[in-house]
Amino acid sequence: MNIKRLRALIRKEFIQIIRDPSAIAIAFVLPVFLLLLFGYGVSLNARLVPIAMVVDKPTAVTNSFVAGLKQSPFFVPKSYLNMTTAEQAMMSREIDGVLWLRDDFSRQLLQNKNAPAGIIVNGVNANNALLLEGYFQGVWQVWLKQYSQSIGATLTIPVDNLQRIWFNPALRSRDYLIPGLIAIIMTLIGALLTSLVMAREWERGTMEALMATPVTMGEIMLGKLIPYFILGIGGMLLSVVLAVFIFAVPLVGSFWLLLCFSALFLLTALGMGLLISSIARNQFIASQAAIIVTFLPAFILSGFIFDIRSMPFIIQIITHIIPARYFVSILQTLFLAGNIWFILLWNGFALFIMSTLFFSVTFLRSHKRLD
Repeated sequence: MNIKRLRALIRKEFIQIIRDPSAIAIAFVLPVFLLLLFGYGVSLNARLVPIAMVVDKPTAVTNSFVAGLKQSPFFVPKSYLNMTTAEQAMMSREIDGVLWLRDDFSRQLLQNKNAPAGIIVNGVNANNALLLEGYFQGVWQVWLKQYSQSIGATLTIPVDNLQRIWFNPALRSRDYLIPGLIAIIMTLIGALLTSLVMAREWERGTMEALMATPVTMGEIMLGKLIPYFILGIGGMLLSVVLAVFIFAVPLVGSFWLLLCFSALFLLTALGMGLLISSIARNQFIASQAAIIVTFLPAFILSGFIFDIRSMPFIIQIITHIIPARYFVSILQTLFLAGNIWFILLWNGFALFIMSTLFFSVTFLRSHKRLD
């Protein structure tokens, strides 16, 4: 390894980056675009859901409950005269749920009996339907406690449900999605940067010129790896800044641990890109391979959105070969839970093994010859 040659290769690569700013766009513009898109456009929470309110016999009690429902941030209640019109509104997708307070609702409630109330939820979106059902139950329990206190009655509920939610008390899906999205962004950045740049050298014929020089393949690989590692770390830091200061995602764990594990994962992603570029020497083929082999599996099988434990057993086994699976777990732990060493070290060890494997295979396949 000749330090002077390596330094010259790194300088050459930075000059190439300045002349062709597509790498800068991938490292800095792409993270901002994806974070804004997912941060503001994707939410697993249901808020301001239009629902129908059907009250057969309006009374002071029903009016009190309807007023409490209108104060909820989850619902936008609309009054309907009867169930027929409410069901028609649901059929036409004007509303997503119906709350029906029957004519003897007030009487049954005052007699400390089960008040007849019906809930109908649109089940086309199963996740949304479960959320709405839980929101209805929560609003009902809160109002029932407040109403019993206002009339000085004893609330007879067999179980008093006291909820304590760890790590994400506000139940904001953004706090769960943004850390996972950083893993997806870094997967895409690392794989695209190195796969495209090596393929570009082959396409333009400059790789043949490099091979005619005294540089070794190890120096060529390091000369490509170091500049794009620096770019990738810059993109990661930008993503963390946006997550913490724009989307208000808490960073409970250590920033330096986050930086160390991010560097380890970025090396893994860059290794995947180098391996792809050693096989595909065309930029178009390399970019398609990087998206199919790295981005799509990371997006679907990393636990970023879909819970791995709910997947079929065979798919759960396949997820163990997806590097993003381990980094998503590290990010969600550091952002929301803190420095839980067992999770961090285990997943970090898996990333170390994968990065070593990718670089070893790439080095064995890379030879200083044109065939």
